[in-house]
Amino acid sequence: MDRVIGERCVGHADDGDALAARGTTAPGKVIDLSRAGSGNFVAKRGFITELVWFFIEACFINNKLIPVSFVRVALLRAFGARIGRNCRMPHPIRVKAPWNLEVGDNCWFGVDAWIYNQTSIRIGNNVCISQGAFLTTGSHDVAGNMDLQVAPIVIEDGVWITSKCVVQMGVIIGRSAVVTPLSVVHRSLEAEGVYGGNPVRFIKKRFPV
Repeated sequence: MDRVIGERCVGHADDGDALAARGTTAPGKVIDLSRAGSGNFVAKRGFITELVWFFIEACFINNKLIPVSFVRVALLRAFGARIGRNCRMPHPIRVKAPWNLEVGDNCWFGVDAWIYNQTSIRIGNNVCISQGAFLTTGSHDVAGNMDLQVAPIVIEDGVWITSKCVVQMGVIIGRSAVVTPLSVVHRSLEAEGVYGGNPVRFIKKRFPV
């Protein structure tokens, strides 16, 4: 049996080599990525500002040797972020565009939280973004030319996005909702629910009646 399987595999490999030699490939559509464009993305800062921020983020914001919040908060504010009082950022995080970031009071950010905000991300008060969470306002036109597509994210007061969750573009997460670890939030979520999974689904209400 093993020999038969091996011979079949070799046969398929030979077929693939023959196709490659003839310069042909398997049928099916392939998008030419050289044609991809910026889609609905609009840059809000010039190249120089983005370049300076690239180095600031690498040296200070995403640096585990700086175990204090006020340095990160001050630099984010200096580049246009609106950040409220008593926000905790003692660990390395990443923020693509601070000028597209609004954060309320008393918010916590865990180690390696990644705010990939090509357009606006608005975070309310008393929000916890745990370790390794990834918030992205961008994706691509998968059926077209892979143009960049962006849409804002809104996270309302009291939300907890737990470790290693992904929050996708255009999502609104309702007040005091909880997203359990490793979940993918592809749609807006109602207030005060506990949600989990990939794709995310409702599990239960957060607060007892």
